[in-house]
Amino acid sequence: MRVPPFERFVRGLQMAGILILGMIIGAIIYNSIYIVRFEALISLKSELEVKLEQYEQDIKNLNEFKDQHTVIKSLLPRIEKEAGQDSKRPRIDQVTEAELIKRIKADLKIFIGRSIYEIDSDASLARSLLEHKVYMDVNNKDYTIQLKTILIVDNALQVWIEVRGYTKPPA
Repeated sequence: MRVPPFERFVRGLQMAGILILGMIIGAIIYNSIYIVRFEALISLKSELEVKLEQYEQDIKNLNEFKDQHTVIKSLLPRIEKEAGQDSKRPRIDQVTEAELIKRIKADLKIFIGRSIYEIDSDASLARSLLEHKVYMDVNNKDYTIQLKTILIVDNALQVWIEVRGYTKPPA
C-alpha cells in the first residue's frame, strides 16, 4: 500500500489551522465583550433597583408626613469613596454597595417622622447605633461601617458612611 505524499496537504492544513485559530480568537473577543456588557447591565440594574426602592419609600413617607413640614421624610445614605486606596478600605462594587445601603436604611428608618430640630440627640443615637457596626455576609464578605457626617437638607437625612473590610479578631 502506498502512502500519498504529505507535501500535497501542507498548504490546506495551514489554511485550516489559521481558520480554526481565527475562530478561537474571535470567540474569545466576543465572549469578553459580552461579559463586560453583562456586568454593566447588572450594575445598572442594581443602581435602578436602589433608586426605585428609594422613590417608593419617599412617596410613602411624603404621603404619610405631607402635613408635617419639620420632620425627616427620607433617608439618603452615601458611601464615601476615596481616591487613595487604603488596605482596610476594599473596592466595593455596585451590588455590594446597594445591599449595604439597603441594610443601613433599615437600621436608620427609626428616624423617619422625627423632628429635624432634634438632630443633635438623633445624631448621637445614630452614631451609637452604627459605630463600627458589622454587616455580615454581604456578597460573601463582612464589612464594618463608621458614620462620618449627618446632614438634613430639604427634610432628607443624608448620612455619609465609611466602609471597611472586617476581619474577625483572633480568639
